[in-house]
This record gives sequence, structure tokens and C-alpha cells, in this order.
Amino acid sequence: MMMLKAPAGALFFDLAAITRDPHRLPWLPFRPGVRIHRIYGTGADGQASSAFLLYEPGARVPRHTHTGFEHVFVLSGSQSDENGEHGAGSFVVNPPDSSHEVVSPGGCLVLIVWEAPIVFEPVNSGR
Repeated sequence: MMMLKAPAGALFFDLAAITRDPHRLPWLPFRPGVRIHRIYGTGADGQASSAFLLYEPGARVPRHTHTGFEHVFVLSGSQSDENGEHGAGSFVVNPPDSSHEVVSPGGCLVLIVWEAPIVFEPVNSGR
């Protein structure tokens, strides 16, 4: 069971079960090699949002800036950014106005909470 019984309006997830078998959740594309399972919000309306992100080995999320706090809990695998490698059990808080690029050489599963939307930097077309 992935989601546990909860009072009206509340959500409880069995993180151990999701970590053991993330493929039981319905996933949507987020970035190349990275899929998303939204818990609440879309980030498009300026409101807070939360999701699970599943990185394939070698996947990356391009450079982006945080307009609010971002909280990342690495459930399995590891991901790296300019601040180092963050393995399973790591809890990372990126403050407003910070920016980074994230890569996961071996793949990972994270629980992420965005206080406000993130803004991706334009892709350099090389022209």
C-alpha cells in the first residue's frame, strides 16, 4: 500500500514502501530521464507544491532558481549539485534566490517540497 488511510484533507504516504517499489506510483515526464508523481499543487499557480521525483541513472535537472524554499529528502540513491553529493537519508534545504543544477549518476528517488515555483534558466541553443 502506497498511501495510508488519512483524515479528510490529509495525505499519509508509506515512504518505506514507495522507496522499495517506486514503480507502483503513476509517473509523468518532468525532465529527460526524470519522472514526477505530484502530491499536491502544480507550481504553475505560484503556490506551494510537493512531489516525488524519480531519476534514471545519469539524469539531470538543468540549472534553475528557487523563488522560495525547496526541501529535498533523498529516499534512495544519490544526487549531486554544486554543494556536493546527497545520498539516501539526506535532507537538503535550498533557500530562496539560490540556484543549482542537479545530476544523479546512479539514479535516485526524492521527496521534494517547493514553497514557491522554480524558474528554469533558458537553454543555450548554441547560436
